[in-house]
Amino acid sequence: MPNAPLPVVMGFLWVLSTPLAAQWLNYPTKGVPKTPDGRPNLSAPTPRTADGKPDFSGIWEPEHNRPCPPEGCADLEAPQEFVNIGWSLKDGLPYQPWAAQVVKERVATNRRDDPFSYCLPAGSLRMHVVPLLRKIIQAPGLLLILNEVHGMYRQIFTDGRPLPVDPQPSWNGYSTAKWDGDTLVVQTNGFRDGLWLDTRGSPLTDAAKLTERFRRVDYGHLEVEATVDDPKAYTRPWTIKLKQVIALDTDLLDYICVENEKDAPHLQAVK
Repeated sequence: MPNAPLPVVMGFLWVLSTPLAAQWLNYPTKGVPKTPDGRPNLSAPTPRTADGKPDFSGIWEPEHNRPCPPEGCADLEAPQEFVNIGWSLKDGLPYQPWAAQVVKERVATNRRDDPFSYCLPAGSLRMHVVPLLRKIIQAPGLLLILNEVHGMYRQIFTDGRPLPVDPQPSWNGYSTAKWDGDTLVVQTNGFRDGLWLDTRGSPLTDAAKLTERFRRVDYGHLEVEATVDDPKAYTRPWTIKLKQVIALDTDLLDYICVENEKDAPHLQAVK
């Protein structure tokens, strides 16, 4: 596939050997508000915890903001940000010259070196736009995000602890959060170098700091405003807004990328 366009390569890389269906399909989600005609009322008020804070608990997926092709949408409907995380910015991402060149090369070679294509973790920001389910569990002192992809987790501590000063670099970084009214403001540092933010290969380096503002707009919608401050890769901080929709009557299903994995030899072939 050396000359295949990026969308074709993306679709090829996401082919699975088993159907895309979650566990306990159609098992009713408890406590869902309903409209008078009995349908889920996604515009109902935001649920709250015992202490009055917004409750982010639930199973979420990215909002489908890409038009379907004539043949219809695939099982995995990736949002625009999955391809280009800065697509909504008027002038695009403010790359440093070296980063702009790297992205150009990665697009030209059909993302053959994308760590995610080799079943490595995507990183905390990119996981917001991966078109698979994730579950948020909110408890006193902790927000836990469980991902179908690789069975990975992310811990966001709300117990008042500071960010680590010199952390061991990691895929997801280290996250702490504080409340600003009904918005949970999350600060993350400690990223490992060489992360990709999208399939174009927009880089994230070990100098990056990520600020996310989580807001549950109503029962069925979650917004994450993300600001990336990475002076190694970008000339200035930039901010995007990512939208999530609640997934009802379903649950997580393990997605282990290396299980029956057959794509890597094809990626090697295009080099």
